[in-house]
Amino acid sequence: QILGLEGSLEILGDIPDYARHGLFALPGSHEVWIRLSNGSMNIQPDSTGDVRGFAIKVRGLDGPGALTETTDCQDFLLINLPAFSSPKSDQFVQMVQAAAQGNAPLFRYMIGAYGFIGGILRMKKMASSISRRFTGFATEKFYTAAPIACGPYAARVRLLPDPSRKRGNATPSDLGEEMKQQLSGGPLTMDLQLQFFSDEKHTPIEDASVDWKEKHAPYVTVGRLTIPSPNNLDALQETIEKAVFDPWQALKEHRPLGDVMRARKHVYFASQKGRGAR
Repeated sequence: QILGLEGSLEILGDIPDYARHGLFALPGSHEVWIRLSNGSMNIQPDSTGDVRGFAIKVRGLDGPGALTETTDCQDFLLINLPAFSSPKSDQFVQMVQAAAQGNAPLFRYMIGAYGFIGGILRMKKMASSISRRFTGFATEKFYTAAPIACGPYAARVRLLPDPSRKRGNATPSDLGEEMKQQLSGGPLTMDLQLQFFSDEKHTPIEDASVDWKEKHAPYVTVGRLTIPSPNNLDALQETIEKAVFDPWQALKEHRPLGDVMRARKHVYFASQKGRGAR
C-alpha cells in the first residue's frame, strides 16, 4: 500500500436507463475507502516501472452479494493499464506466480508458455506497459481491465482524471507524497465511467488481454469520485491496509465476469490471507 484515503462517490442522476443497475440504479452519495498501491510483490522504489493499483471500496450498501447472500460494500479494483497481459485464467495465475519469484522465472514461464518468439514479444509488451511514464494517481486513467456485470449487461469501469490537474514530466520518486501534494491544492475529483459490451470481436468477455477500444464501445459517465483535502491520512492507513479489497466483494448486479475474473477470486483470496487482511 502506498496510501489509504477516504472520499465520496456521487452517483449521477442523468445517466442512461441501461446503466441504472445495482450501485447506479439511483442517484446519491456514498462513502468510499481508497487504496493506492504498486503491483509488484517486491519492495522497490516508486520510480521503478510497475503496474499501479487504484482500489475503491464503496461502503454502506445493503443488497444481494456476488458470493454472499448480502453485502454492505462494492469494490472496484482498477489498474493503470486497459487490459491484462494474459488472456486466460491459467496463464494469469501462472504468470503471477512466476512474477512473484523474479524476472528470470517470469522469462522462463513466458518462453515455455508462448514459445521463444511469442514469449519475447509478450515480455517486450509487458515491459513497455509497466516502464512507461506514470505521472501520479491524480493524473492517470485507471481501468478494471476485465468486465463486471451491470444488471443484464457487461461493462468495464474507468476512472478519468480531472484534465485541469497538472501532470508531471516523470514518475515521482514518492507517489504517496506526490498525491498528498495534489490534495494540498484542493479536493481531487475523477469521473467514474462504464464501457459496455458491444460484440465478441471488439469487446470479448473471456479474453482479458484485449483492450476495448472507445470507438467500438464509448464510455458513459455514471459517477464522480471526490477525495477531500485535507484527508484523514494518519488514522486511515492501518485500517485500509488491513481491509479486504476484492473484485468479488460486490453486489450481485456487479458480479465479475470472464475467465480471468473467475481466477482472481482465488488469487486475491490467497493474497489477502498473506497480507493478514480482513
